[in-house]
Amino acid sequence: MTKKNSQQIYRNSKTGKPFISQSDRYKDYEEACKYILKPLRISHKVNIKAVYYMKTRRKVDLVNLHSALHDVLVACKVLEDDNFKIIHSTDGSYVDYDKDNPRTEVEISKV
Repeated sequence: MTKKNSQQIYRNSKTGKPFISQSDRYKDYEEACKYILKPLRISHKVNIKAVYYMKTRRKVDLVNLHSALHDVLVACKVLEDDNFKIIHSTDGSYVDYDKDNPRTEVEISKV
């Protein structure tokens, strides 16, 4: 689930002004991750290797997948932040296919 492709436009009920928010599907994805991920509050340089096993063979943008994963890791307090001082690299990451068991496998190693 990527953040960039899952945004929706809502209207503020009080002012009537439009605003952009993440879709309910992305919010559910982020919430589900909170039950799996352990808060580590990592604040030193790390490499994040992620293997994204997709349900279909459709083309996906690896950068968007990384962006969503990094934001989830911050939201779940695994990482203090997702800036370059903490996420030094994403070496070894790739996208694969698994129709029966789509998932993301993440390996965080100190640099």
